[in-house]
Amino acid sequence: MQHDEIPSPAPLKEGALRVLPIGGLGEIGRNMAVFDFDGSLLIVDCGVLFPEESQPGVDLILPDFSPISERLADVEAIILTHGHEDHIGAVPYLLRMRPDVPIYGSRLTLAFLKAKTTEHRLSPDLHEVSDGEQVQVGPFGVEFLAVNHSIPDAMAVAITTDAGRVLHTGDFKVDQLPLDGRVTDLNGFARLGDEGVDLLMIDSTNAEVPGFIPSERDIMPVLDSVFAKARGRVIVASFASHVHRIQQIIDMAVEHRRKIAFVGRSMVRNMHIARDLGFLSIPEGTLVSADDLADLPDDKAVLICTGSQGEPMAVLSRIANRDHAISVGPSDTVVLASSLIPGNENAVNRVINGLTKLGASVVHKGNALVHVSGHASAGELRFVYNLVKPRFVMPVHGEWRHLVANAAVAHQKASTEAMHQQQARQLNQSVPGISQAIPTGHAQANAAASLPPSPEPDPSPPIFREPAQIPDVSTASPEAVPVQIIDAEVTGDARWVSPKNEPPPTPPVRPVSKGASETALPSPNVPQL
Repeated sequence: MQHDEIPSPAPLKEGALRVLPIGGLGEIGRNMAVFDFDGSLLIVDCGVLFPEESQPGVDLILPDFSPISERLADVEAIILTHGHEDHIGAVPYLLRMRPDVPIYGSRLTLAFLKAKTTEHRLSPDLHEVSDGEQVQVGPFGVEFLAVNHSIPDAMAVAITTDAGRVLHTGDFKVDQLPLDGRVTDLNGFARLGDEGVDLLMIDSTNAEVPGFIPSERDIMPVLDSVFAKARGRVIVASFASHVHRIQQIIDMAVEHRRKIAFVGRSMVRNMHIARDLGFLSIPEGTLVSADDLADLPDDKAVLICTGSQGEPMAVLSRIANRDHAISVGPSDTVVLASSLIPGNENAVNRVINGLTKLGASVVHKGNALVHVSGHASAGELRFVYNLVKPRFVMPVHGEWRHLVANAAVAHQKASTEAMHQQQARQLNQSVPGISQAIPTGHAQANAAASLPPSPEPDPSPPIFREPAQIPDVSTASPEAVPVQIIDAEVTGDARWVSPKNEPPPTPPVRPVSKGASETALPSPNVPQL
């Protein structure tokens, strides 16, 4: 789609930094941002989006790599904020285009990625970083800061160049009593704010929710009540990466003298990785295999499985459809211990109805506090704005309504005149705006498609289904490859921080039409603080 209201691409001016949001704006998933400075590219996250009911036969929706496909040699590194699929799931597909890109991330994040790339028969160049560590990647200085999220070892990243500094929060919340004791590094946020942050890219998922998100510890009494009332088995469905929630279920099982079993490939894999790395504690004698469940009394068993989003091939959906070796009945209790991702409502409701029809008691977020979000609400966002005092804000990670709500929170802080003037004096040459339109879209992957030979054949038979190899989606024919562009869209390219030796340009103030990409900025009027 042509957008005449946004200028055509132009060469990046010397000394300027360009931020290209490939995905994650206007949607929950496909998170990927590219930073372009001094001829080098830095990628933050590279995730997938899961298909909706209207996309049968599609296993994953990938970012469209075509805007950078001819500049892969310029990529200095991939920075991963945490190990969720919507942030790391597309990395193997990008590595097939250039296998030697250095990848930086925390210990658990890289462990989850390593397991994934092993399935793809890839050997990535991994670099483990810790909280507070700083690395120099080409012209980009990168600092890693601890944040709370629904997965351990999540990080925010501060990216510094000669043009200025960007703070990317990744997915985060501010839990003062996290289960692992690892709090969001508010001291680090404040320090960066005192030093000067030109652009804050901040999680928008819960921007519509007022106040503060409850602590993970707040659900413990509810889980205790659920376990105490359960007459038969307790079946808990959760994200396979939600280590904190799984730890809570294990603790409850131990307290109520029950054994646990992991069911589902990804659940088994991730929990064993988390346990081996020390992120999950399982008392000796508590864990049994799924095959041993038949030998346990129903009131002594807890099953922890996948399928909280109604995925048709996940364990819980198959149980609800009576298409699994595990069955449920009137004495069983099923707990959906996760949030509902937008677009999955119908699928989740079908699973709940199917389980209820079989006689099970179903507990979910709609009728009990069995889950708290991993994303900051409006009160927490406002708190971070006060600490960081950014000159400009780019809401990220969310649908349009989330991005707009986050922008509204930022505009509230823009009325604080003293804060605005203080930052303006320190960094008065930086002016952001949407500078150009770049064609992009979605790419879909069908893992069941025929595959070309693996670049490094493995003599042993593959354990998992091999994913499709992704070609250059910018030139590939949809009929010739298993991965194809399905939408012709446009993404907003936010170029900001003009060279400090020349006057800043005036950012265009033009509305983005309704046909603009889901990855476009919510408004060219970037909130100023």
